[in-house]
Amino acid sequence: SEIAQISISPDYPLLVRKNTQPQFSVRCAGDRYLLIEYGKMVLDITLRFKAHHLMLALEKSDLPIIEMTPGVRSLQVHIDTRKISLTSALNKIVEIERALPEVKNIEVPSRIVKMPLSWNDPQIRLAVERYHKNVRPNAPWCPSNIEFIRRINGLKSVEEVKKIIFDASYLTLGLGDVYLGAPLTVSLDPRHRLVTTKYNPARTWTPENAVGIGGAYMGIYGMEGPGGYQLFGRTLQTWNHFKTKKDYPWTLKLFDQIKFYEVSSEELLKIRRDFLRGKYEIETQETTFNLGKYLDWLESIKESAGEFQEKQQKAFEAERQMWKDKGLDIFSSDLQSPQEISRDFVPKGMTAIRASMSGVVWKINFNAGETLAKGDAAVVLESMKMELSQAAHESGVVEKICVSQGQQVSAGQLLAIIKSA
Repeated sequence: SEIAQISISPDYPLLVRKNTQPQFSVRCAGDRYLLIEYGKMVLDITLRFKAHHLMLALEKSDLPIIEMTPGVRSLQVHIDTRKISLTSALNKIVEIERALPEVKNIEVPSRIVKMPLSWNDPQIRLAVERYHKNVRPNAPWCPSNIEFIRRINGLKSVEEVKKIIFDASYLTLGLGDVYLGAPLTVSLDPRHRLVTTKYNPARTWTPENAVGIGGAYMGIYGMEGPGGYQLFGRTLQTWNHFKTKKDYPWTLKLFDQIKFYEVSSEELLKIRRDFLRGKYEIETQETTFNLGKYLDWLESIKESAGEFQEKQQKAFEAERQMWKDKGLDIFSSDLQSPQEISRDFVPKGMTAIRASMSGVVWKINFNAGETLAKGDAAVVLESMKMELSQAAHESGVVEKICVSQGQQVSAGQLLAIIKSA
């Protein structure tokens, strides 16, 4: 039978797999959730619509569903197991999925949403600069993410990168990409679909509503936090805490088509202030998105899209080969092991300043030979958006600074040696 009973077996948590085109599978996700997946792990907008089509059908069913969370090619379903067993819900879902009509005929409500973008915003440059100085000085995507996007996509100039991004129409495939209504989007035109690698290691800080590309996806950061997308600008909030109960706090909806228009960094700051207070209205246009018409259009541009992607792939491969040639394809943090830390030698009569937690050396405030007072911050570390002052426990003269700016350090690592006054 294609419907497996839920049990602990070698295939667990895989409960159902239908080797159709595309493949359909259901996995157990805890004791009250089912995770439904379509196809292979590739970017295919048709798979997104299959998951959406199934979600609409389940909404109309009599299944006791608490909530559903759609992904790019998946749908997670939270079942109320007080009213139905997970096995019975699984069988019903498979039955509903089997009866779905051809997805090519689906048409969904959509909006064209015009959003302001501060190109290469000062906050973006600050995030890249901090990463360049504190995390990985030899990262191939530094000191400019935009230049990196140009190079890895085989484009002639930064202006060409800019033109493609402002010409593109980005379809919103998911919301809440990590947090706060952040959209996960992809360009509808494959000739506008720029691709990148992500940061390795990730940034420790990204400004709120930074906009960037990771893989083939364009995303907007819902709040400050770490991140790995290659950044090119900043926009307005994707989440508004001041919205009334009548409105949703998130700015975007599924299948919105985002179009950027350029504003200065000063204009963006004003828009961001006004937007939170209801004084700035986003320009939107109600429309629909028809998958069948879109697939027909893709077929009509198949040749030119193929040429673009071939050129893009060659540039991508050349970039990765350059990394290998220069030894940039492997990152090593050079952190000290606990054994090495325990062997750090501090001469008798001197005091050590040690790292209170793992992080990156952000600032060194004193040089060897300089006098500092008890409580002075000899070294400042950065760790996950926080700046942590590493203070002297007593007054004295700096005998030795044991680290350098930008170096990664482990908790307990020796930062400086102080000769007591």
